[in-house]
Amino acid sequence: MCPKYEEAAGLLGKKWTGLLVRVLLGGPKRFSDFRQQLPNLSDRLLSERLKELEVAGVVERVVRDTKPVTIEYRLTPKGRALEPVVQAIQQWADSWD
Repeated sequence: MCPKYEEAAGLLGKKWTGLLVRVLLGGPKRFSDFRQQLPNLSDRLLSERLKELEVAGVVERVVRDTKPVTIEYRLTPKGRALEPVVQAIQQWADSWD
């Protein structure tokens, strides 16, 4: 058994998590950006998944002191390191259409 693998697979295997990472690979996003790109994702679940990714060190929440205050989410270096994983999953999915 490999606890680190299980932990990573458990986090990334949750519904919507992989798609959130994939969306963030395109650059920082605000809550409304996620809602536009993933319209079937509820606000409650979006918030929950973003918090989980933040706790895991994959996503960083940035509060911009503007009028009005804006909050954006971006990948940390740990999150950016998932890019080849996301690409590999996409290639695998495309090959099995």
